[in-house]
Amino acid sequence: MASTSTATQSADARHELSLTHRLRQDIVAGHLVPHQRLVEADVAEAHGASRGEVRLALNELITEGLVERIPNRGARVRKVSLQEAIEITEVRAAVESLCARKAAENITEAQADELRDIGRQMQLAVNRGERQEYSQLNRALHSRVIELADQQTAAETITRLRGQAIRYHFQLATQPDRPRVSLPQHMMIIEAICARDPDAAGRAMGEHLASVTEAIAESAGA
Repeated sequence: MASTSTATQSADARHELSLTHRLRQDIVAGHLVPHQRLVEADVAEAHGASRGEVRLALNELITEGLVERIPNRGARVRKVSLQEAIEITEVRAAVESLCARKAAENITEAQADELRDIGRQMQLAVNRGERQEYSQLNRALHSRVIELADQQTAAETITRLRGQAIRYHFQLATQPDRPRVSLPQHMMIIEAICARDPDAAGRAMGEHLASVTEAIAESAGA
């Protein structure tokens, strides 16, 4: 009975999200695949929305680069090429390095304790071989650093870029040895931000995402 209740609550929480957010989640999670057509009537029926709401949501996702509109064929999930994913990650490196610098300037002692705790959880996840848990903590760390930076334009830019290249990052996260490679990099980011050293924080974030760029290229045989 408890599991049924939990599932119902999860479904209710998802329904409360905006249609744009729900479609974005489905694309990021791979429930909607590249080049899959997004027929307005089908999307409206699946989500209990109006055709007008679907049209607005698709237009937002087109602006974000997650969806494209093909003449005489309608909308479909956009396929991001390997080269574009690499370029996106390189741009992310520049913007997230700025966020790491700003986070180091802004962080309080309580927030530093929070980042260190995320680091400890990441270490435990690696020790236990919990790749999915590590991946979730990875996203949580990056999101928290962006929040601490308090840079709205940077945050919006990163969210848009991250969504476009998410498939390549997901493939990278499934590699068995990737957490042990990235964990020391994340710990250096945490250490620099908590030490309130903007230069070291920006450098650590940049080096980490440069490593991600290299790994994406290598994993795809580039």
